[in-house]
Amino acid sequence: MTDSSTPRRDIDRVASGLAACLPALHRALDRQVAAQYPHPKPPEGQLALLRFVAQREGATVREAAEALLMKPNNVSALVSQLTEQGDLERRQDSADKRVVRLHLTATARERVAEVRELETAFVRHALTSLTEGQQGALGSALGALEALTRHLHPTAR
Repeated sequence: MTDSSTPRRDIDRVASGLAACLPALHRALDRQVAAQYPHPKPPEGQLALLRFVAQREGATVREAAEALLMKPNNVSALVSQLTEQGDLERRQDSADKRVVRLHLTATARERVAEVRELETAFVRHALTSLTEGQQGALGSALGALEALTRHLHPTAR
């Protein structure tokens, strides 16, 4: 006879495990990147905005705020900081001069790519320490993790 609470316990176990594991994975990866990255690493909020603009070149502050789950005035402050640092450019929309579009500078684009390459290299190296079964399980879980991300963060792409 199957206990009707078993699926609930399994879901709770997976939810608890993911809630604990994913932030720890992110912190570990962030520390490894910071140790190897040859430039001053931007604060997390700035890096998140740069990554978003790298994926959505020409986005507005409002679009960035919605995607990053931040208040528009906070994103606007980050845009000002990144513009002053020479990492981001504000350009007027050609159709509506009241709208400002965000664009990475060439240097920022290169640095965002460097960070992504470092992250990928560190994860690739860590994956080689796992068994083929563990690697396969993680590969199979990618689609489910992406769906979970979309459910928790509907504006995630």
